[in-house]
Amino acid sequence: MEFLLDPNIWIAFAMLTALEIVLGVDNIIFISILVGRLPADVRDKARRMGLAFAMISRLLLLFSLSWVMSLKADLFHIFDLGISGRDLVLLFGGLFLLWKASHEIFVEVEAREEDHAPDTDPALIKAAGARLFWGIIAQIAVIDIVFSLDSVITAVGMVDQIGVMVAAVITSVGVMLFAAKPIGDFVDAHPSVKVLALAFLVMVGMALTAEALDAHVPKGYIYAAMSFSLAVEFLNIRARTKRLALKAAAQA
Repeated sequence: MEFLLDPNIWIAFAMLTALEIVLGVDNIIFISILVGRLPADVRDKARRMGLAFAMISRLLLLFSLSWVMSLKADLFHIFDLGISGRDLVLLFGGLFLLWKASHEIFVEVEAREEDHAPDTDPALIKAAGARLFWGIIAQIAVIDIVFSLDSVITAVGMVDQIGVMVAAVITSVGVMLFAAKPIGDFVDAHPSVKVLALAFLVMVGMALTAEALDAHVPKGYIYAAMSFSLAVEFLNIRARTKRLALKAAAQA
């Protein structure tokens, strides 16, 4: 009971939960964009599984703190640049995010039509749907590990008690679970916002790659740039909505 009544514990819990939610924004965007490619009836299931992977990977890393912190030790050197296990995870994760976000931007902007006729065999359609579903879940699981690693290292630097870390992770994932669907629906409804979100993921990928090469890029700069871009896009959406309303009124 004394542990629960300690105000310092609650302050640390609140700060760490807020930080976990902020650090999870890029994860939510990545999940929302990938899930948007699935049929509407399985999107919620994929979101829940993606966030469940995020929580499980964070908790597993928390319960293996000594191994996580050992990842910061240099494994080898390249031109006097020390490369640790953490650097390798961030490097491959950043490159994967760069490739995936760039590919999704190409698909979204180009939107090329398929040359062949779509399958009509129900069995083939079901098999293709299952492959797409589990392929997306696998991609979410991979990037969850990358995002979780930095999140856990940040948590260790802020709080000493493992119980507070676990509670903060579970609470933050619970909040993200409620936020993921409206964010995903909004991104799907506005293609221009989706492209902005993908551009944000490109910046995050670049930041992860730079971090792996010991060039620290504060995430605050990335969030500030994305917030400004979103604010401008919201103004554009509002202006388009007003124009459409005036056009509809004129035609009525």
